[in-house]
Amino acid sequence: MVELRWVPQPGEITFDAIRASGPGGQNVNKVSNAVHLRFDIRASSLPEAVKARLLRWPDQRISADGIVIIKAQEARSLERNRADAVARLIDLVQAAAHVPKARRATKPTYGSQQRRLEGKAKRSSIKAGRRGGGDF
Repeated sequence: MVELRWVPQPGEITFDAIRASGPGGQNVNKVSNAVHLRFDIRASSLPEAVKARLLRWPDQRISADGIVIIKAQEARSLERNRADAVARLIDLVQAAAHVPKARRATKPTYGSQQRRLEGKAKRSSIKAGRRGGGDF
């Protein structure tokens, strides 16, 4: 399994500072610490195969235009939210770059079939032993 070692170029991502939602008192209404990261898949430096997989990826963060939008607002500082958004983008791209191994249909071996049937017969005899004519 080959892992994609990719880091977005500075010109490929754009950040918009927005106000974070949720609790925070008066400060939350004044400071824009949350971040919207925007990443255009089609205009990126990713390999074509990864671009195609990302564009087909069933993720609500990817728009119909092929733009990834990630909102980060966990931290109280803008820099940490930016770093979190970039890390989440890299995780998304690596998940899309992973190609699952093709499953080949196989048949159970003769021995495994016999073991299964023996187990079923044993279980059946145990249960049959519980059924008895009760002398109540």
